[in-house]
Amino acid sequence: MKVMRQLALTMVVTLSLGGSAWASSPTEQLRAYTDQVMKALENPTLTASARLEAVRTVAGEAFDVTETAKRALGLHWQQRTSAERGEFVQLFQELLERGYLSRIGEYGGEQIKYVSEKIDGDQAIVRALIVTKKGTQVPVESRLLRKADRWLIYDVLIENVSLIASYRSQFDRVIRTTSYGELVRRLRGPGTS
Repeated sequence: MKVMRQLALTMVVTLSLGGSAWASSPTEQLRAYTDQVMKALENPTLTASARLEAVRTVAGEAFDVTETAKRALGLHWQQRTSAERGEFVQLFQELLERGYLSRIGEYGGEQIKYVSEKIDGDQAIVRALIVTKKGTQVPVESRLLRKADRWLIYDVLIENVSLIASYRSQFDRVIRTTSYGELVRRLRGPGTS
């Protein structure tokens, strides 16, 4: 349960990265975005719904949901039509919002300490530590792709557990034991067909 709480808090902080001023390096960009998000999360004048909306807006700017969805679906992505891919990306984005952004109320003053950065062409890895108020350090690795003039997050690893790998395993299991249609039905939620 502790790891799931840390994952949720990390995703809130990481997914909520966004902004309009692009920095020269992935780390500088993440740092600038994180600062903006922390200000919103710590702003006592914002309601919970206003915080959620602010996080949702900037998450859309900083997170490459299509790339994440594609990698999470793995080999099953190639078998999908263009329409199915579009639907899957939308359902996956909604899943992320339900699972992570809806938990922004759990933010408890955690801080991010950047440790290292590795750039290889249009890909980058930024390693950081989330430091809790009690001093616990949780290792986080953000994987980014350069698209045009900015870096977009496509995967986050918390304590070496990949967001993409976790979802890929779950999605693959559902597809192999039932069908892709069943996965879509489950992603849509109860009461849908």
